Amino acid sequence: MTSPLDPQLGMYSHVNGHPADILDRLTISELCKGWPVYRDASEWKNFRSLFCQEAYVWTSKSKTSSTLPGQWKADIFTYFHLAWSKRQSIDNFIKVSKEGKARGDFIMHRECGTCVDLNPRTRRAVGKMKATITQRFTIPAGGDDDPGVVEPVVFDVDCDCRFHFFCLKEEQPDDGYGLPEWKVRYVKLIYDKDKIVPVDGKTAPTFSKEALRRCPEGYQYLGAAQRMLGHDIDEFLPTIQGPEKGAAHRLWLDMYEKMGQWLDGDDDIDLSSPVLSDKGFANGNGHVHVNGNGNGW
Repeated sequence: MTSPLDPQLGMYSHVNGHPADILDRLTISELCKGWPVYRDASEWKNFRSLFCQEAYVWTSKSKTSSTLPGQWKADIFTYFHLAWSKRQSIDNFIKVSKEGKARGDFIMHRECGTCVDLNPRTRRAVGKMKATITQRFTIPAGGDDDPGVVEPVVFDVDCDCRFHFFCLKEEQPDDGYGLPEWKVRYVKLIYDKDKIVPVDGKTAPTFSKEALRRCPEGYQYLGAAQRMLGHDIDEFLPTIQGPEKGAAHRLWLDMYEKMGQWLDGDDDIDLSSPVLSDKGFANGNGHVHVNGNGNGW
């Protein structure tokens, strides 16, 4: 369930307005759309050009289990469980993405719509891109690991989410024009909901209720599928779904607070994982949220 609560306290330039603001917002939306277009096609030079010299995405590297079947190991890396974890430089993210593709990762993006919040005074913006991330999984045919699987089971996990691109307008001394340009400094996601899609229209794995409950509803199938690959899944990712009808997810609210800080001109926004304590978890602002049902509410 989603919350009726408006998570954004301030209001910024987002539709209409001065022609200069409209052009800025269109430019920023191009940066956002470059993620699915360029990354999926391995256009790494174009992809890198979207970002500042020092830019970061919030990702979590996966661990490969030595006991996994060989074909499973081809799909080990994914950034599906990006978010409340360590920040990673964009150059290292590109490096790891290349390595994942070389191992056989098949991760695609569908951009569903993009809007931009702009603060002309601070020359800051946040691009909000609704997207579906889809990854192909293959459970190999039976062997010593799982003799009950007669034929390979091929399925997708589709995860509806929202990318947030923290952008700024900075000087570009080598661009040949001497004009400032918009670039991306940070990227972080909020997860909405996910599902399993059988590739043949009928065959898909079944996950137990216990396995699904270990992650919030926004990415529970994704989490279960990743655990089958041997991943340690972060159970504290921001989603829009609270523990009860109409309730707001606290990490969702915290994410919007960070967006407001960025738009108002703060230089370094902490999007790292919440710090666990005996009272709950503390966000980057020192606010403590009480532990709930273990799903990061």
